[in-house]
Amino acid sequence: MLLERIYDEDLAQASYLIGCQAKGEAIVVDARRDIRVYQDLAAKNGMKIVAVTETHIHADYLSGTRELAAATGAEIHVSGEGGKDWQYGFEAERLFDRSTIRLGNITVTALHTPGHTPEHLSFLVTDGAFSHEPGFLLSGDFVFSGDLGRPDLLDEAAGGTDTRFAGAHDLFVSLKEKFLALPDYVQVYPGHGAGSACGKALGAIPSSTVGYERNFAWWGPYLAANDEAGFVEALLDGQPDAHAYFGRMKRENRQGPAVMGRRAPLAELAIRDVAAALAANEIGIVDTRHHTLVHEGTVAGALNIPAGNKAASYGAWAVDPETDQRPLALLAPDSESATEMWDHLIRVGIDKVAGYVTSLDGLPSYVPETLAPADLARFDAALLLDVRNKTEHTAGHVPGSVQLSAGRVLWHTDRLPADGVIVSYCQTGVRNSVAASALRRAGFDVVELEGSYTAWEAWTTRKGQIA
Repeated sequence: MLLERIYDEDLAQASYLIGCQAKGEAIVVDARRDIRVYQDLAAKNGMKIVAVTETHIHADYLSGTRELAAATGAEIHVSGEGGKDWQYGFEAERLFDRSTIRLGNITVTALHTPGHTPEHLSFLVTDGAFSHEPGFLLSGDFVFSGDLGRPDLLDEAAGGTDTRFAGAHDLFVSLKEKFLALPDYVQVYPGHGAGSACGKALGAIPSSTVGYERNFAWWGPYLAANDEAGFVEALLDGQPDAHAYFGRMKRENRQGPAVMGRRAPLAELAIRDVAAALAANEIGIVDTRHHTLVHEGTVAGALNIPAGNKAASYGAWAVDPETDQRPLALLAPDSESATEMWDHLIRVGIDKVAGYVTSLDGLPSYVPETLAPADLARFDAALLLDVRNKTEHTAGHVPGSVQLSAGRVLWHTDRLPADGVIVSYCQTGVRNSVAASALRRAGFDVVELEGSYTAWEAWTTRKGQIA
């Protein structure tokens, strides 16, 4: 049996390819939309992808299940659990508790494990060539290394009201009746790692075991004492801010993401054409450089979405394709870099990319305004905005600041002053640059605090020492 974990550092998301080497068949679980990685992996091992499935209706990324099926001819399997409100809106084979998928010697058995979402499935994997008993559990967003999937996302992202309490109860029952009923030796492969907003304390370890989690995870003592009330209170306390784009992901994943098919290579755009499109407000510019370079000069109205391991996350904070249909032009050194950036963006449904430019010369220039920490007290701001998470703000913040996380601010502009200058900050400046550029594009006057909270904290410490 082949079991390969494909990990996306950007969204801290794990997908899996499971293959029967004897028959040359494979299944992919929780695929992302840039599917080349799965096709290459299957080809490298002489396998054909014959089935695709997913653990649940995802909130943090746009599923590649339909994309991969369209490219390979694989059969789609999705959850049929969760009741009428949580049924997928596209044709697929429905899986229920104890449904099986067979690939040669391998049996994949669905377990209904609600809590994170009502329809959530985990997958027990049995390598029949080695044992008649299951040895592996793909736990999706049910059990993570050291943590559990949060049950409050339906409230935070899908318009639910107090569904977190029913979800927390379901998690408790799923742990007791499904997870802890498994032998301790079963290896656990979760759908996310550290950095994901789908839990509050996810470990970076790529896998665990049922026994390890039973004995050492924070929730173990509550299950051992059958203390559901204590479990629910501990589970719901301190969950991170849910990004606003999660709601869009839920809707699109439930209905079925658009299938892009084979994408043509991105073309390098002529600066004169981009300048004309900008003047007509028909295109957007994405400055993919580090924020310190952006602060030296960028393009008026440009979004700062730094290239690299968090491009999808930052892009989903700064672009709402449901309300802004303008295609984007990416600043990139070459076609390969532009394509890699596009791969990240389509993971969160930002599909409309017109091409790329290698320079901003010839486009209307703009230098974002910044403010030194020493000048903050004398600056007349309509709002001091902290775009970090609630937990960071609670741990320490600039006095007088209002917290609204970078992943939510573009969707809650009604909480911002219509007139006057907004001074914004994060921890070191990266998230703030993304959020500030999105707000400027939306028409707000935003000044960024130089060095953000870290610089302000250092300045106040020096000021206190001098005093």
